[in-house]
Amino acid sequence: MSSSTKALAKLTSLSTKTLSLLLERQRLQSFPSASLNPSSQPKNQHAAQITKNLQQLRAGILDMEEKDGRTEAVALLRGQYERMRAMLGDNADGISVESLDTPMLPPPASVSSSSTDSLPRAPSPQMVLPPTPPGKDSGEFQYTPYKDDPDADPPLDDAGLMLQQRMMMNEQDDHLDQLSQSINRQHHISLQIGGELEVHSGLLEELDTDIDRTHSRLSGARRRLDRVAQGAKENSSAVAIGVIILILLILIIIFKT
Repeated sequence: MSSSTKALAKLTSLSTKTLSLLLERQRLQSFPSASLNPSSQPKNQHAAQITKNLQQLRAGILDMEEKDGRTEAVALLRGQYERMRAMLGDNADGISVESLDTPMLPPPASVSSSSTDSLPRAPSPQMVLPPTPPGKDSGEFQYTPYKDDPDADPPLDDAGLMLQQRMMMNEQDDHLDQLSQSINRQHHISLQIGGELEVHSGLLEELDTDIDRTHSRLSGARRRLDRVAQGAKENSSAVAIGVIILILLILIIIFKT
């Protein structure tokens, strides 16, 4: 595997890890606690790691463009890098990464120089090719390092890496769609909960009004009972005389009959 292929595989893996961190960051931002505590520890850790990964990814893409030019694999990495920058949004939580397009004014000269430099070097592979067939035929130089646990899958070439990267990007698009649908469902549920809370608040206000009205009625009845009891205490002698007179009248009527 060439150095450019290894660098491409490393950048692809780094891009996948960074996208996973961005999705986790968006999931944390969708929680209600994220708005109450914007400076939470997990989000700060994600922000630091995302910044580091994006800076490494940007430097690697620029280095590959300077060495190999803007190939199809590099173009895919550039597009994925800009997509991840767009996922940061306005509220980046201290994440500051530059776009790949801003410092890309000088690379055409470097690309042209690398292409011009590669012109005189073109015959060099042809000069190296003649000695190789005897080695292949003799088999003396076909040594491979021994491994206790050899890899199950052979290393991928550039086309295989690009195909794998496309499949990973399609899976990432599916994950983004599922995440968007989940966020929309949570938003709809939160709106329904808010409506139910408003209904319960109205019912509680009506109950408070009824309780206040009942309390005022009980207070009025208690005041009237207090007045009756106070009047009975003040006129107890008159009431006793009236009761005695009433009893005497009843007895007189009974005896006369």
